[in-house]
Amino acid sequence: MRNQKYSLPLLLVMTLSLTACNAGKGSGEAGGNQGGVPDNGSAAGTEETYEAVDYNLYPAPEKGYVGDVMPFVTDDGQLELYYLCETDSNGQGYHPIYKFSTKDLCSYKDHGMVLNYGLGTEPDPALGTGSVMQDANGLYHLFYTGHNDNGNGGKGKECVMHATSTDRENWVKDSNVVFFAPEGYSKDDFRDPEVFWVERDQCYWLLIAAREEETLGGVVLKYTSKDLKNWQMVGPIFAPMAQYMLECPDLFNIGDTWYLTYSWDCVTYYAMSDSMDGPFVPARDNVLDGKGLTEGNGFIFYAAKPAELNGNLYLCGWHGRAGVSSDSGIYQWAGSVMVHQIVQLDDGRLGVKAPETFDNYFTADKPVKAAAKEGKVEISDNNITLSAEPEKYALADMGVRPATMTLECDVTIDPDGIAGFAFGGTEYDETYTALCLDAKRNQLHYEGFELTELLDNEPGAVTRYDFSLKDTHHVKLVCENEIVVMYVDDTKCFTSRITHSINGAHIGVFSLGCGATFSNITMKVPE
Repeated sequence: MRNQKYSLPLLLVMTLSLTACNAGKGSGEAGGNQGGVPDNGSAAGTEETYEAVDYNLYPAPEKGYVGDVMPFVTDDGQLELYYLCETDSNGQGYHPIYKFSTKDLCSYKDHGMVLNYGLGTEPDPALGTGSVMQDANGLYHLFYTGHNDNGNGGKGKECVMHATSTDRENWVKDSNVVFFAPEGYSKDDFRDPEVFWVERDQCYWLLIAAREEETLGGVVLKYTSKDLKNWQMVGPIFAPMAQYMLECPDLFNIGDTWYLTYSWDCVTYYAMSDSMDGPFVPARDNVLDGKGLTEGNGFIFYAAKPAELNGNLYLCGWHGRAGVSSDSGIYQWAGSVMVHQIVQLDDGRLGVKAPETFDNYFTADKPVKAAAKEGKVEISDNNITLSAEPEKYALADMGVRPATMTLECDVTIDPDGIAGFAFGGTEYDETYTALCLDAKRNQLHYEGFELTELLDNEPGAVTRYDFSLKDTHHVKLVCENEIVVMYVDDTKCFTSRITHSINGAHIGVFSLGCGATFSNITMKVPE
């Protein structure tokens, strides 16, 4: 996940032959050529090599990882992502704020560190999340969290702090703006200030993650100010009393609907309201990317905040680095930048899709060359139909997965069936692991299970998806090295690190104990 190329040996790939079961129809079934049909543009006779690429879509600093992201959009149309920089060697001071910038989400400039942590005698030997904004006079303000485990002489471990800049590169800390949690709220959990101007009220709002001491429930507190120096607490704007904290809160609207984003449980959530003043109610199924089903299952998409760039809304967060075992669906805190484009659904809830700017990055068509591998498989042009007996699977292999690519297709799955994308099948590792469209459980998931293991294991890292709402689902994969993001119907996505998909591994489609059709398959790579 570092922003550099891997050093990999040159891998030659197995050749695949397409067989046929129905003469004259360009279709195939595993088990031998029964009709003498041509290979229909299959992978037969081809050889491809795999070479990892730079992380252009999902960057991380060369010697660290991306933690909580603080987006800011400049007047000249750049998205700046300030973030907490995590390393594997944190000392007494940690999490300085670094910055990436981009105009298109397809390439990022690394600005390095823009704000360092303080001394052990100061309130901020560790930095926490905050926000960047510009006042009416053109001065830039960075409000952030100061964290000191020594407790700041009894005032509390966490406080709101402030820095200013004229160029967004050189920041000066302002020791005059430091404030701690008010009475009735935890002194040690008071973080993640989000500051913005509210034209209606002619003042600044500050939203902050806090915790009530009596109920021990996480809330989003609201403060107001006329001058960005003197702040008055108004009270909770959102207090569901359902979680320990509501980290990294932010507020935005689409039309007349207001959305409050917040994070906990290794997940980014959102709540909705008809007014920016609330009351906010968590949306039905308010998780847009993956979530672990068991405690400690890790950070799939965390601390995401909204940003509007060139007329499109995005959720800007991060995807965690791999856990103790690769392809487990378990991810540690901090990893790589992860940005999804926001979609407002017909009922007002939010969905996500791949950023539209990716279409200007993946512009070269890659022929789809599929071969039957297991079970009943029919292939015709860019369409693959699979049929598997109960407790068995059908599989079509499409050859080596390019290091970076998109794949789009329309998918139909039998009710209560499981289908999806398979990775593996090389002479070095013949097994295939499964990225699942699981209509049986109404979930998207990947945990590194092999096709033969799926029925013996319950999913551990998932996002819910109701497959009964449509007969056919449009699916888009975006891949960059081991990072694989699956978008479904511009509604949900599921982000994974799939090491079983790189280093020359093949990509295929499968069905498990059911029928499934993958039609209109297209692959694209950068020019």
